[in-house]
Amino acid sequence: MTYGHTMPKSKIAVSIETSLVGRIDQLVGSGTFINRSQAVQVAIEEKLARLDRGRLARECAKLDRAFEGAMAEESVPSGLAEWPAY
Repeated sequence: MTYGHTMPKSKIAVSIETSLVGRIDQLVGSGTFINRSQAVQVAIEEKLARLDRGRLARECAKLDRAFEGAMAEESVPSGLAEWPAY
């Protein structure tokens, strides 16, 4: 993650349970994050990354392993001892 990046930002207003705000404030107080905004942004970035990985895993699960293996082998000449250098 790039927690300190300086991309353009947009302000939004969100409502968060008081107990979560308390936990965020503890993390800010301990120096884990510089402020509440950074803590919330990092949490959102990490959640979106997990969703993307889950979507990729679901799509990969749809693949026919035998077909994909055959396709991969189709382009490899027989008797090839190692992959050619690029």
